[in-house]
Amino acid sequence: MSTEPRTLDGPLLSAEELHKSFGPTPALDGASFSIRRGEVVAIMGPSGSGKSTLLHCLAGIVPPDSGTITYAGRNLTALTDAHRSALRRSEFGFVFQFGQLVPELSCVENVALPLRLAGTRRKEAHRVAKEWLERLEVSDVGHKRPGEVSGGQGQRVAVARSLVTTPKVVFADEPTGALDSYNGERVMQLLTDAARETHAAVVLVTHEARVAAYSDREVVVRDGQVRDMAGVG
Repeated sequence: MSTEPRTLDGPLLSAEELHKSFGPTPALDGASFSIRRGEVVAIMGPSGSGKSTLLHCLAGIVPPDSGTITYAGRNLTALTDAHRSALRRSEFGFVFQFGQLVPELSCVENVALPLRLAGTRRKEAHRVAKEWLERLEVSDVGHKRPGEVSGGQGQRVAVARSLVTTPKVVFADEPTGALDSYNGERVMQLLTDAARETHAAVVLVTHEARVAAYSDREVVVRDGQVRDMAGVG
């Protein structure tokens, strides 16, 4: 399942001493993390451990209370909301547990949406979207709406959408959590294969060992702190 990561020169994305609380409850308590280009890292931990909060901070969705996040040499925590939003549109891709496809749009329109938001013309955006649907083995559902396809097909469409802009980092939060074993395995195989082919880093949040097995490295979040499992065992 796992292959050697295609890494280049140093971390693409790193975090140092992140703290984040929601009211009186600490979610992150000095968490540090790094990922290189082309690497797939699984973030594991029990429910409520802070793993999804860590992903949301790394992606610039939720600002940490303190600590520093660096992406491609830039201090992500110092960027404006507008600049972080621009990064999420152009250089970050996202896959969530339930896909979060737009129900009113067809599957090909869903995949093309990030390109359209970036200013790509409709014809070209749809051409690229169809290529990604074929790559994810769901070219036959392009004309259908999300409510007309199976859960496994919908999640493959979501993966295609996350990769259509050729992002530098893909954030996947429990991407197989709503799928059966077969579809979960296939989605992970397609996601990691496509990401490695495009040299994208993948930050994968999961609580399932079979999903984490597709990663190059595992880190465990517990009580808001991170333990790197490289070399442990």
